[in-house]
Amino acid sequence: MSGKIKSRSAANADLITGGVSCDERILRDCHQLYTDPNSGLISVAESVSVKLLPPRKKITVMLMGNHSAGKSSFINWYVEEHIQRTGVAIETQGFNFVTSGRKRESLTGNATLHLYPHFKPLQEFKGVSEYLSTEICTSRQKRFSLVTFVDSPGLVDGDMKYPFDVDEVIMWLGDLCDLILVFFDPMGQALCKRTLNIVENLNEKHGDRLRFYLSKADEAGGESDRQRVMMQIVQELCKRPGLNKCGFDMPTIYIPNPNKPSRCVNQIEEVCRAIEKTINQTVQNTLNSLERDCELISEAITDTLSNDRETSVRNRRARCKSCLLTLLGFTIPLALMALLVLGLLSKELLEVALGRDGTETLSLYLAPAVKMFDSLSMEQQLYGCCGMVLLSFLLLIISRFSFRTQPTLSGKQKRQLQEKLEYVQEVVKTKKKKLYEEYLRQSVSDQDMDL
Repeated sequence: MSGKIKSRSAANADLITGGVSCDERILRDCHQLYTDPNSGLISVAESVSVKLLPPRKKITVMLMGNHSAGKSSFINWYVEEHIQRTGVAIETQGFNFVTSGRKRESLTGNATLHLYPHFKPLQEFKGVSEYLSTEICTSRQKRFSLVTFVDSPGLVDGDMKYPFDVDEVIMWLGDLCDLILVFFDPMGQALCKRTLNIVENLNEKHGDRLRFYLSKADEAGGESDRQRVMMQIVQELCKRPGLNKCGFDMPTIYIPNPNKPSRCVNQIEEVCRAIEKTINQTVQNTLNSLERDCELISEAITDTLSNDRETSVRNRRARCKSCLLTLLGFTIPLALMALLVLGLLSKELLEVALGRDGTETLSLYLAPAVKMFDSLSMEQQLYGCCGMVLLSFLLLIISRFSFRTQPTLSGKQKRQLQEKLEYVQEVVKTKKKKLYEEYLRQSVSDQDMDL
């Protein structure tokens, strides 16, 4: 699958002129809306106990297949730079990330995990960290500025020992990748059982992300030889129940080489279209997720303010009940003390203190209680007083512990939440609508848009 990489005299034309594609700008702006340290959606969501993940600014495309299937060569062709080593031998022994950046740079495993924090769980796989690397290049060819390639190790059967569990790592990466390109070469290794087993397992979980290609099609001999190879591969795939499905497609691709013309149909642009389609779908998904997250945050803030109002009402009710029981608890001992004091004072002192009319009125109201109290024996009076004092303590304890208030938001906190709600509703949603319009204008005329 050798091929001469064409000259890149205009490879960075967009970069030099500062041009950024519409999709790239949309994904970048969406990412900024989430990660802004002052008013990002992530920080806003955390204030109402909602956890959000920022959208990625690029899609992740993993290439897998047996060794010498042309995975690294395809990456070199796509970016139009010689980034990955290629050859018949197993050149890629670990997982190599290839992405675009400001300058050419190579990163080791630890730096790779810092660059891609969502891949940090790879550290849990024994031996993988030492076999991670990242190649950063300045190419902006095709849609590379929106793509991160993951070049996986070549898969072989037999006694080949990997320094880590390659099957499990590929399966784990399959959960995070947006597109998985499976390359089958026609030189006898396409029916590698390890490759077929992994493909079958990936198909069970992410069948919509898998794309199959017959690579190095120009080295398969004549047309009849290519057809025979494709039939063998398809037959082997269809033996697997999960892969036996209608609509199966496996385009023939190879790296075009002007010094080695071939009559074989080259469908390598189909790979580019698959990447392009995934980018478009990712942009749409990101915008849709932005809208859903705005609704989620707005609902959470509204619920928080509503719950706070309900809590305030319950607190007022609790305070009223507590005050009533407290007043009742203090009234009983005060009444007993008043009876005791009045019983000890002579009638003349009461008339001096309250006057004749006041004394007669007080006697009229207290007469039933005095008669009932006098009808009791001394022992019963003592028990009655102790019981009333105990009842008083019981009422005070109930008012103290049974009607506790719940914490509520301060006025400042409520104003801040209201401001965040207005920001999400008025600023972020307006920005999302504008970004969606920019995205649609790439393919739809203004007359067709209901604006």
